[in-house]
Amino acid sequence: MRERVIIDFETTGLSPRLGDRATEVAAVVINETRIVDRYQSLMNAGRSIPPFIEQLTGISNAMIRKAPAAETVMRQLFAFVGGRPLVAHNASFDHAFLAAELERIGESPVGGLLCSMKVARRIYPEADNHRLVTLVRHAGIAVTGQYHRALADAEMTALLWLRMEHKLQRDFALPEVSLELMQRIQSAPCKSLGRCVDAFKRRACAA
Repeated sequence: MRERVIIDFETTGLSPRLGDRATEVAAVVINETRIVDRYQSLMNAGRSIPPFIEQLTGISNAMIRKAPAAETVMRQLFAFVGGRPLVAHNASFDHAFLAAELERIGESPVGGLLCSMKVARRIYPEADNHRLVTLVRHAGIAVTGQYHRALADAEMTALLWLRMEHKLQRDFALPEVSLELMQRIQSAPCKSLGRCVDAFKRRACAA
């Protein structure tokens, strides 16, 4: 069965270019219908967490001091992902930290990184906004834990991704939703979902 890995980082700030580091990571594996595996760990990168980040995430400096070294966690994560395609909500943020942390252990980013936020903008244009908390509520998805903790955010992103795939299957009579189609959707103009999917179906039929 097709498997995708949804990934989420919690961090000390917004950018590894500014010296920020990851404090927690989670990865959730999905097949066509459900979550089938999970990985989660706090990680100690030797960087202090600012007070407003502690308040936002609930991850404290005391917790991080007891956590495994970032290099150890990233090696475990790299093995867990195993080259499977990656998905994240606001993927440019997670990709930046993934690339920076993997570079520190001598590895390159694995697989492609699709963005559930970009896809949701095309599939749910009527949503108030496309933050994860709004989309979970909009799509009627169960809240699995505390927002701004890596495992809960990864799980809810996974359930959102599955919900969007199933909506595409229903709305456009698709036997399955491939990663190639999701890549095309996330790059398409926001108001051209139907044209994008129809063009993809015509190419698939002609192949």
